[in-house]
Amino acid sequence: MINQYFHIYRHTKSFLSRQGYFLDHILPHRCIVTGEITQSKTGLSPKAWGELNFISEPMCYICGTPFSYQLSEDDAKSEEQVCLSCTEYPPSFKRARAVLRYDDASKPIVLGFKHGDKTFMAVNFAEMMKQAGYQILEDAELLIPVPLHWTRLLRRRFNQSMLLSKRLSFVTGIQCHSGVLKRIKATPVQGYLDTKARKKNVSRAFRVGPDSANIIKDKKIVLVDDVFTSGSTANECARTLLEAGAKQVDVLCVAKVVRD
Repeated sequence: MINQYFHIYRHTKSFLSRQGYFLDHILPHRCIVTGEITQSKTGLSPKAWGELNFISEPMCYICGTPFSYQLSEDDAKSEEQVCLSCTEYPPSFKRARAVLRYDDASKPIVLGFKHGDKTFMAVNFAEMMKQAGYQILEDAELLIPVPLHWTRLLRRRFNQSMLLSKRLSFVTGIQCHSGVLKRIKATPVQGYLDTKARKKNVSRAFRVGPDSANIIKDKKIVLVDDVFTSGSTANECARTLLEAGAKQVDVLCVAKVVRD
């Protein structure tokens, strides 16, 4: 009897998977910004591309902040130009990259994904993150999402960083481990905190369990998150992973707050 149930389950699952494959090729994809029909893997129409502000070179080699001024010819040839902030206060992570500036154009789609239950956007964002983070993904060995405390996960019902990590794992082939890094402090929301308060808020808020240390030992890790604001959370996560034995930690996000 058990074997019969398993046989039915296996064939049902296979059938549904095939239906999903066919639907992906038959039904039109719509732009996540304008709603227009588009054939782009990123789910963006030409109009949306023009409205969003993508981060590109030249940028700080470490934090990925785009430079607001033109580099000299000699500086432009260097691949490791570093901003003043990273020079004075080097972060624990090696490099951070993001797809978009977090501004009036990108904020609605990012918040729609994060708080509006538009979890399907993870598919679109992962394709864009793959392109924006190609430098740090080419030698990455593990993808690890920034974790939520269990109380916030209970309220939100999903961890948007984990959804991004799993989809990014699917499109890159890099293994994802969502349970390695844990948030052990229920930190307050950081939306209205300044940089100093954010740093204090997340201090010692994360931990790698002893049963997970072997997974990250001597590994090059890409930490995945939705928005890079001050870098306090990414920096604390990177520090925790490095202390637990990771060889290197880079950061990849959907959007980044860029201050003048």
